Amino acid sequence: MSIVRRVRMICLSTALLVAAAGCGPDPAPAEPVASLPTQAVTQLVADLRRNDLAGYARHALPPELHARLETAWREGRTTWPLTELPLHDRFPTFIAALAAQNAERDLVASFRRQFAGADGELHSAARTLGVFAIQYVRSEAVYSDTERDHHAQLIGAISQWAQTTSLGDSAKGRAAIPQLVSAARATGLAAPDAFAHNGMDRSLRRLGPFVERLKQVLGGYGLDLDAALDSVDVTLAEQTGDTARVRIRYQLAGEPVDAYVLVERRQDRWYLSDVLRHAQAEVEAPPRAASAAGQQAAWARAVANRKSAPPRPAAGKVEAARPAATLPDAGKAESGKAEAGTAEANTPEPAAKAEGSQAGAGKAANAPTPAAAQPAAKPGANSAAPAAASKPAAAAAAAGPTAAAPPKPR
Repeated sequence: MSIVRRVRMICLSTALLVAAAGCGPDPAPAEPVASLPTQAVTQLVADLRRNDLAGYARHALPPELHARLETAWREGRTTWPLTELPLHDRFPTFIAALAAQNAERDLVASFRRQFAGADGELHSAARTLGVFAIQYVRSEAVYSDTERDHHAQLIGAISQWAQTTSLGDSAKGRAAIPQLVSAARATGLAAPDAFAHNGMDRSLRRLGPFVERLKQVLGGYGLDLDAALDSVDVTLAEQTGDTARVRIRYQLAGEPVDAYVLVERRQDRWYLSDVLRHAQAEVEAPPRAASAAGQQAAWARAVANRKSAPPRPAAGKVEAARPAATLPDAGKAESGKAEAGTAEANTPEPAAKAEGSQAGAGKAANAPTPAAAQPAAKPGANSAAPAAASKPAAAAAAAGPTAAAPPKPR
């Protein structure tokens, strides 16, 4: 092959390679880096605006801490950054309840029974919960001073919105519940171990569409979260070396919010200091403390199941309040009549009590009667003996001399 033909082949091959590279998919855009203190805030705001929870987790933490939290997720020890939300321990249960079979029918029926037309009660509850939540945030040691101020303003704005919107509107409720049910089922996170099985990154990506639908539902009630995120204005208040203070201002449900956040630089990137602190605490928490959210969710389910259980047979107030062993004595104390003692004596006792020793019976007879079990009048010589002494005596007399004798030592 001549030199000219070889040069032609080389040029043709190079052209084909360049053309193939140009026709291929575009390379993934580089991950943005928060190189300025204000960018640490605007980057996270943009992630929330796009409902990109997985991006929020990547941008909020250094890579090493993010990897440790991914491991903690898969071990079931945390659900950060969901732990930054109120009632975060109920969030998996919330998704499971919405995705349950017949959830739409059951939740609509529950809404009609408990909330439909109850705007007055709901407004009062929103006011009370707002006051309680603000007091809790201001006294809880886990929050920094900047967090207390910011969260108090957030709670106040949301409480004010809840006191003015029609939360008991039947038409809105019937329209909102099916949307949330379908969005929760689409996450695929309704199983008890779904969050741990999918891990942090995948779980957060699955929750993105659900958050988007939740925003739309809240928008129908007048709470436009996307508008609040769009209104965020970020300015640098002060900077000293690798730490800075950033001012954020925005409008939430028509209420102005003006607060500060602390940021710090790690490996040429800026992060929110409080977010780093909370994430570090989650990943370093012992297994028992980190799994408290799951325990509380299970407790909530147990309480709900107990409330839905069929009612027990009716019993007196005293019987419901005292242990079963002291019910006869309590009834005797309330009545103060000799018939109670007679009824007790006629009640069959278990065989185990008939086999008690005389020493044990003597101790029970000489023990002082509790105040709740003493009769109204002081018993005379012919009065019935206290129940603690009459039961062993009656049982021993019925069993005969053999049972009354002390047992032989083993």
